[in-house]
Amino acid sequence: MDISFELGVLAAATVWGFLQLIVAAQAANVQYGLRWGAGPRDHEMPPLKPIPGRINRNFRNYMETFPCFAVAVLIAHAAGIHDALTQWGSIAYLGGRIVYTLLYITGVPVIRSVFWNVASLGMLAVLAAPFVHRSLIL
Repeated sequence: MDISFELGVLAAATVWGFLQLIVAAQAANVQYGLRWGAGPRDHEMPPLKPIPGRINRNFRNYMETFPCFAVAVLIAHAAGIHDALTQWGSIAYLGGRIVYTLLYITGVPVIRSVFWNVASLGMLAVLAAPFVHRSLIL
């Protein structure tokens, strides 16, 4: 059984998120030390330095949008909608998030927001596809 293009992009987005989790955890471990990483983390730590902080904030931002994208893909899949809107929307989401990550971590302002919007519009395109398809049928 083949998976749809959109589910393939969802799988890639899941891998991208997992990679970001690993990088964020390792960046914090480098600053705070392995004892902190392996410990219960009961004590308040100083803020992360700029680059580890950006890595951490970027991951948190990703985790705010990823569940919505995953649900949008699963709704489109359950509805049997696999069209240009779902495919291009999926590409826009993942591509936008990858570029956003690179720009955020390197500290590029403004332009990174453009790519956040690209990703968000992609997610909305996937979510809208079943509704657009339904209205075309009616």
